[in-house]
Amino acid sequence: MKNFFFVIFFVLSVQQISAQYTDIINSKRPGNSESPYGVGTDVFQAETGFFYGQGDSDRTFARINPMGTNLFLRYGKFMEQLEFNLNFTYQQNDLQFNNVLSSTSQISGISQFTVGAKYMIYQKEFADKSKEIRSWKKRTEFDKSRWIPSVGVYLGLNTNLSSEDYKESGISPKAAILLQNDFTPRLNLITNLIADKITTDYSVYSYILTMTYAMNDLWSIFVENQGDFTEYRNDFQLGTGAAYLYSRNLQFDAAVRANLNPDEAGFIASIGASWRLDMHQDELVESNQGGKPKKNGGLFGLFKKKK
Repeated sequence: MKNFFFVIFFVLSVQQISAQYTDIINSKRPGNSESPYGVGTDVFQAETGFFYGQGDSDRTFARINPMGTNLFLRYGKFMEQLEFNLNFTYQQNDLQFNNVLSSTSQISGISQFTVGAKYMIYQKEFADKSKEIRSWKKRTEFDKSRWIPSVGVYLGLNTNLSSEDYKESGISPKAAILLQNDFTPRLNLITNLIADKITTDYSVYSYILTMTYAMNDLWSIFVENQGDFTEYRNDFQLGTGAAYLYSRNLQFDAAVRANLNPDEAGFIASIGASWRLDMHQDELVESNQGGKPKKNGGLFGLFKKKK
């Protein structure tokens, strides 16, 4: 076990990744998954939205109508690979039970208050195949190395600041492995493997698969599948939506998700926006010509080189 932690510490210490910052906003919304890429040093980003849902359960004879707002704050500091974040959700549930006797009730409050950080361990880079002039086949064929993802890790803490109606346990850890495959400059797949509320009686183990396609410079669409596994039941969702880039620092989005559980029917719709305060300064690196310093172009420049 000591050797394992030594290897992890060594990997985190020696990785040199500078391409995190992008010229345009890079938001988690409207999907639930999280990319291994951070926002970049000295960038503050707020991602927020409103959601409303309806659900009927044959198992509990209950109708649950959730609604609320979510706020995801992100900040990059100290190094390009590192990001600190806070995930906050305020929620109201209208409950209606229809078994022997009908009854209604309502609960509301903070349903999530999680602080954490993510670190990019490995960034996959690609060769510029556009410069391959001797072989049309080599220039246009799919690069099999794109099956190798960029890798990040997340460590967080569920605080005890949740409201009484939503409080399942006290402080508990959360951990995740974050993967991203860039199959083309426009198409990518994000995979999250998550362990939440660890060490409690309410632990949740999840996967999220999100396929995103950029139709042009302004519009992108996504499709997402999520599964949550607990000791008491399993939940599955399928979602889709779109995002619109209004400016380099502002994005709007909308999404809808449906339950895939055989004993439960329901959906959740959401709208939101992402905004960033960009105070990033490009790192100066040594040039090969005349020893003059030049700016690091960042992730956006790397994407432009992909073919």
